[in-house]
Amino acid sequence: MRALVKPHAGPGLELRDVPEPSPGMGEVKIRVMRAGLCGTDLHIQDWDEWSAGMLHPPMTIGHEFYGEIVEIGPGVTAGDGRDELRVGQRVSVEGHIVCGRCRNCRSGRRQMCIRTNSVGVNRDGAFADFVVVPASNVWVQPDHIDPDLGSIFDPLGNAVHTALQATLVGEDVLITGAGPIGIMAAAVAGHAGARRVVITDTSEYRLGLAAAVGVTRAVDITTTSLADVRRDLGMLEGFDVAMEMSGAPAALSDIIDNCTHGANVALLGIPKEHFAIDWGKVITHMLTIHGVYGRRMFSTWYRMSFLLESSAELRDQVRSVITHRFAPEDWADAFDTARSGRCGKVIMEWSD
Repeated sequence: MRALVKPHAGPGLELRDVPEPSPGMGEVKIRVMRAGLCGTDLHIQDWDEWSAGMLHPPMTIGHEFYGEIVEIGPGVTAGDGRDELRVGQRVSVEGHIVCGRCRNCRSGRRQMCIRTNSVGVNRDGAFADFVVVPASNVWVQPDHIDPDLGSIFDPLGNAVHTALQATLVGEDVLITGAGPIGIMAAAVAGHAGARRVVITDTSEYRLGLAAAVGVTRAVDITTTSLADVRRDLGMLEGFDVAMEMSGAPAALSDIIDNCTHGANVALLGIPKEHFAIDWGKVITHMLTIHGVYGRRMFSTWYRMSFLLESSAELRDQVRSVITHRFAPEDWADAFDTARSGRCGKVIMEWSD
């Protein structure tokens, strides 16, 4: 089968023919239909310090995907029951594989497992014709979730997990970073009843994508200040809720300076290096700051499924972040496009 492989320690990837995997105990085999590129995949291609500490090549990469179950491994209940897996089901997959034994796992906080392994990082991933994953990580999709939507459930989960850290109904929301996750979070906030949603970025292209999902303002922060935006919108007290999606130090400073007292701030963007913030203002303004990583397993999956089921408009808004599609053979162009910043979500189409 075809697979996009990190062949050795160092920069680069290769599309290779590799043996087709077979499911082991408690696993299922999935025919990959769509797979999305993530910033993690770009780090792996570059072989930066993080990648060198996490991967053990050779291995297949890729973790955002949708496909069809083609084989059930031993120990997996199969049949016609409501919660049972069977051949032919269309599925997405939670890419974090947890130990089930640590305190967090046993306390119902599996997303905080201290021994997490990740599909496409610590074990063979989904940039391939077929992938094998634990049955417990499979999320069966209903008919109204098409392959495109199903392929971006992983980043959509990040957006929903971040957005739902705070009450949104009637609130003024600030999102810094108009990448695909930031745009999806904006769509979720609007659907959940936010009064105003303002999103910032430095990319005109991505701000255009954000404007298309109906945000109140899509702001180029290099030319327009949030203070001016607040003045134009009559927001003298500041934003009630903020989501930092970019990892940029200046973005978090903007959030602290433009949120009202008692605001809720969720941080998903990972900075490249340490930086200072005004802790005095955080304290005196009584800001609540949440770090967010991945998805709650599996409450976030239920929430995003219910949200998408409730609204065809929201499904269209989420799907709109997909801007480019490539065949696996054109993977290098796909990675170059994802790296350019002039794109939303980049998808590789592995099969129909």
